[in-house]
Amino acid sequence: MKVLVPIDMTAAESAALNDAVARPWPPGAMFCLLHAVAPIYPPLLVPRLFENVETKIRQRLDRSADPLKKAGWNVRTEALEGSPPRTINAFANEWRADLVMISSHDLSPLVRLCLGGTAQSVMRHAPCSVEIVRLRRDGSDRRGGMKILAATDGSEFSAVALRSVAVRPWPEGSKVKVISVPEFVLGKDACCLETHQLKEFRDLGATSIENAKRCIATAEGILTGCSLAVSTELPKYEDRPYQVILHDAEEWQADLIVVGSHGRSGFDRVVMGSVSEAVALHAKCSVEIIREAALTQRES
Repeated sequence: MKVLVPIDMTAAESAALNDAVARPWPPGAMFCLLHAVAPIYPPLLVPRLFENVETKIRQRLDRSADPLKKAGWNVRTEALEGSPPRTINAFANEWRADLVMISSHDLSPLVRLCLGGTAQSVMRHAPCSVEIVRLRRDGSDRRGGMKILAATDGSEFSAVALRSVAVRPWPEGSKVKVISVPEFVLGKDACCLETHQLKEFRDLGATSIENAKRCIATAEGILTGCSLAVSTELPKYEDRPYQVILHDAEEWQADLIVVGSHGRSGFDRVVMGSVSEAVALHAKCSVEIIREAALTQRES
């Protein structure tokens, strides 16, 4: 398994790096700590200035890599010049990374809307799974066990995400709770419906709930035999799917939300929206969006 951890030298600490150090990983896992240096102008000074900056960056990256090296992991460091999002994604593709762990700086919704951000861009365009890492609520690391909320819609993408959770090692004492949000719920405006319409809506709601139960049962089968303590729940909270996931994660005080990626292009996600992206942007805990390519590569 190859894990890419972008490092922001301007941040006081890296939540992603702290998590990488604290968690168990499959035997033979490899790590790369990458810092992307934004282009320096004027162009005539670029070679000399970048060379000076690169030396200092590599020294800091080497110090940051020490905890992973002491834990016995294979670690490399890279300092590359270029736009951080593009550089991270390009390197992840070239290195054939399985997972990018990137720290969230929790920008305000307005700033995210107007300016975007490195984490958001990586989440949209990376060729592999991406985890947006946020500091744990109590400031502790993950060694005491993790609470993982896995949301499934019964799709092949959710199955890929669940298989990834099932085969990976997790801190001792970790647990996973599987939820499936019914696609259709009877909203607050139901009182405005005619009698025959209300019956149709209730029938749709009942069918949707049964489908969600089947999704949960399938997920239980995938997770059978894994090292995690598994529980399931059909959410009672009614809202848009991403809001339900966020509500359950907050109520359960999850450390990590795991969702599958439906593989839409970045443009499609901007236009149509995405449950996984909405969860990643608004969650108070870490969120991992798992893409099929990463699991396929890991198993090959």
